[in-house]
Amino acid sequence: MNNQLKILGFTAGDGFVYRLNATSKLLFFILVSISCMVTYDTRYLAFVAIFSTLLFRFSKIPFASVKRVAQFAALFAVLNIIFVFIFDPNYGARLYGSQTMIFGPFSAEELFYLFNLVLKYFCTIPLALLFLLTTNPSQFASSLNKIGLPYRSSYSVSLALRYIPDMQEKFITIRNAQEARGMELSKKGNFFGKIKLNVQLLLPLIFSSLEQIDTISTAMELRRFGKKKKRTWYTYQKLRGQDFSVIALAILCVITVIALFFVNQGRFFNPFH
Repeated sequence: MNNQLKILGFTAGDGFVYRLNATSKLLFFILVSISCMVTYDTRYLAFVAIFSTLLFRFSKIPFASVKRVAQFAALFAVLNIIFVFIFDPNYGARLYGSQTMIFGPFSAEELFYLFNLVLKYFCTIPLALLFLLTTNPSQFASSLNKIGLPYRSSYSVSLALRYIPDMQEKFITIRNAQEARGMELSKKGNFFGKIKLNVQLLLPLIFSSLEQIDTISTAMELRRFGKKKKRTWYTYQKLRGQDFSVIALAILCVITVIALFFVNQGRFFNPFH
């Protein structure tokens, strides 16, 4: 399968992140992401952004496997920053209590605030991709069940993660077949025309996928799945020392953000005072 088809698919590997328990990885991702969303301390965000990027780099995941997601995230981030500035270009000045004009309508305070928004993307997106690409779906389901989510919902998430790469593969196969019949879907074609054609290919695939999901659900019901209150997990792993270290690091991040709240007397780090 082409690497681009495995955007959200698990790929077995050998590394520190791969060997971690899915529960510890999930808790680390949730706690660190929440801490980054809550605070606007640039020092903390910069540290987590660098750490997340290096962690993703050292995991040796090919960039080609997440290229599409990275491009979409970059586009979304740019659009978000543009709209934030357009709707309220003086928000940074009000937020930090001063206004230092640099050029045109841009102030140092507004650019600093937008920089913090960019850092938040670098904090969370690498961690999210790292978790999805290094965690076996069955282990992910067991980790969700371990932290309190009902096993029926946990198993649904596992099936979704398993099915997304298959759906991508089918879409590429259909698209290649249509290109062989003369449909222009390559980079040479018109941008909006390609979007329209891809949507025309995607909609039938979605409806056929829903039918397959219904078939799987019926088969699971016939096997009395979900009749018991609890279930065991074949792929469940016990927490080890390295897992407790990762969880402790995530808790330390949360404590750091709480401490910074008192140091900064709020969520924002203000270098202009």
